[in-house]
Amino acid sequence: MLLAELVELADIEDISKNLNAIERFMDTLPEKALGFGIRVLIAAVLFLVGSRLIKLIRRIVRKSLERAKVETGVLQFLDGLLKSILYLILVLVIAGNFGFDAASVVALLGSAGVTIGLAMQGSLSNLAGGILILLLKPFRVEDYIIESSQGNEGTVKEIGIFYTKLATPDGKIVVLPNGNLANNSITNATESPTRRMDITVGISFDADIAVAKETLRTVMETDPDVLQEEPILVFVSALGGSEVVLGMRCFCENPKYWELRWRLLENAKLALDTAQIEIPYQQITVHHRDDGTGQEKVMP
Repeated sequence: MLLAELVELADIEDISKNLNAIERFMDTLPEKALGFGIRVLIAAVLFLVGSRLIKLIRRIVRKSLERAKVETGVLQFLDGLLKSILYLILVLVIAGNFGFDAASVVALLGSAGVTIGLAMQGSLSNLAGGILILLLKPFRVEDYIIESSQGNEGTVKEIGIFYTKLATPDGKIVVLPNGNLANNSITNATESPTRRMDITVGISFDADIAVAKETLRTVMETDPDVLQEEPILVFVSALGGSEVVLGMRCFCENPKYWELRWRLLENAKLALDTAQIEIPYQQITVHHRDDGTGQEKVMP
């Protein structure tokens, strides 16, 4: 009986303590909610002010680099890196406003570095690739490149921290990881100031090869964009099944390559027509044979 009374008294005491704790919590709830709301408001103000300050710092640094005539690719890379660092600092400041110790957060990230490194292995590879591209300079912004892994090609528009953007001739934007670009072969079509052009034209086996060669040479020699100081060649490139393939070879300034190529193809066709040089096309000759039954059979 005495034991039951003691248990009952203990239960009543626990209930009383719980009620007191709830009462204290309810009494301090408005104050805690107000304090948390103020911290959220301060965090929002810090983010807005910090974002504007980051934009201002980036603008100042960008203008300084432009005055120093830093390459566009290097400028874009440093701008992206500076943006990432400044926003990381801003996040640490906002976390400190909520009571997190910035040193503890940094230490936590450091202790978790191995895990983060494994999780971000691809991103770190792309970052290292971007640094290698800027140091070794296999290509620059506005260069026309062709990468070997997927055959993507286009004009380099931006070299970012992790990715490089190409603008294709048909107006698309291709985003390529820097790690892949750094680890695969790249063809830079604009690195050299001049570029060799090779064009093939087929003529009939009955055509006069000497006249055709002279006609095509005249087309290249009279074009203002063909570099006359470089070799201009016309030669028999191959003997096809129904044509003699003539090769045209000349040099031009790199930016004029495509316009000149299109123009030479058109002018070559017009000049060969004027010289009455036949350009053959694929055709099928059909023969008719009488098998003795009075009916003709079609034989290819």
